[in-house]
Amino acid sequence: MALPRLNPLALAAAAVAFLATAAALTLLNGPATVPAGSPGSAVAGRSSAERIQALEAEVRRRPERTAAYNLLGEAYLQRSRETGDSGFQDRAEQVFELALARDPRDAAALTGMGAVAASRHDFRTALDFGRRARRAAPQAVRPYGVVVDSLIELGRYEAAGRALQQMVDMKPNLASYARVSYYRELHGDLSGAVEAMSLAASAGGEAAEQVAYVQTLLGDLQLDRGAPHAATAAYRLALARLPGYVDARFGLARAELRAGEVRRARARLAGVVADRPDADHLALLAEVELQLGRSGRARRHIERAIATEAAALRAGAKPDAGAVLLEADYGSPARAVRLGRRMWRAAPSVTSADALGWALTRAGRPREGYAYAMRALELGSRYASFHLHAAGAARGAGKPTAARRHLKRAGGIDPGVSLPSGMRAGTG
Repeated sequence: MALPRLNPLALAAAAVAFLATAAALTLLNGPATVPAGSPGSAVAGRSSAERIQALEAEVRRRPERTAAYNLLGEAYLQRSRETGDSGFQDRAEQVFELALARDPRDAAALTGMGAVAASRHDFRTALDFGRRARRAAPQAVRPYGVVVDSLIELGRYEAAGRALQQMVDMKPNLASYARVSYYRELHGDLSGAVEAMSLAASAGGEAAEQVAYVQTLLGDLQLDRGAPHAATAAYRLALARLPGYVDARFGLARAELRAGEVRRARARLAGVVADRPDADHLALLAEVELQLGRSGRARRHIERAIATEAAALRAGAKPDAGAVLLEADYGSPARAVRLGRRMWRAAPSVTSADALGWALTRAGRPREGYAYAMRALELGSRYASFHLHAAGAARGAGKPTAARRHLKRAGGIDPGVSLPSGMRAGTG
């Protein structure tokens, strides 16, 4: 196929942009019910930083009230997603534990603990907490978010679908519609995913960040389905709701790159990295620097991205697909395989299969890599990155017909990508 050459770095960056969705959804459980006169009623509508300040004061003043602990934990989780600072997850865990020490069957605290575990990619623990919360409060919808997210990441898609249907039936809101969208996206139904995410955005939410986040996810879906103008509109709506929102700015940079506005994207990404130097942000900035012929700067960004992921792993984080893909392409493929196998054992999802398959391919084991690549495609997911990885594995495994088929499918999903010319399994 006569498609433009794509540096593999752009592939990794695009893949990480979608991989972040599942992790972020674990913190999107919708607002808890806040009765008038409760600790939360006085802070409703405030920013997360303001809520944290007020609720910390409430906890100090009335330490016997578990409701304040749970609301504070939720505010910490909200702040974690806004800033990318995992330290807020640790603080959330501490206050949820304090609530559970007072009442081991507190459904809000159990749900919060599940969200913390899921954000750390410990999905088996998250599922246990979600189920305990559901048993403690059978009529509550919020535990279902943790249960659905965990089942999806554990590769138990039929069970996830049943739990998701129950969640929607109980309360069709921002949190449930967003999960319907992701479930449809995983199964290759991008139009249905856009429809559900539009409903999520229309449903609104108490926190401006939640609405901005959903608008950003809608932008990502529009970009993935080849509608850059609709994507840009969604990102701008997110920024109108929450000015300076990093995820929406990152999305706008991706849309600008798709439109060929490389220098504008580079300026925007530099600001994003200055505010939040996540590995995926650094990876895309490195790709832009390469396009501008600045290989030295690109290399420094990649080194920083790899160091960021390594530091998180040393601190106890579990490997995710972004870390595995980055290591496979720009670090040690052998180490990527080790990380990929750890990830697969902990969370055998299609995203884990894709990452492990690519790591095996880059490590010179394309036959094994292709087997995992096919597992990644078993749901019918329409991700160009999955098919490009499968094409690379098939080529290295001596399956040229399969390689051409996957490359054609990748081009049908995103006409702007192709397998890098001259790439072979185990090289790079």
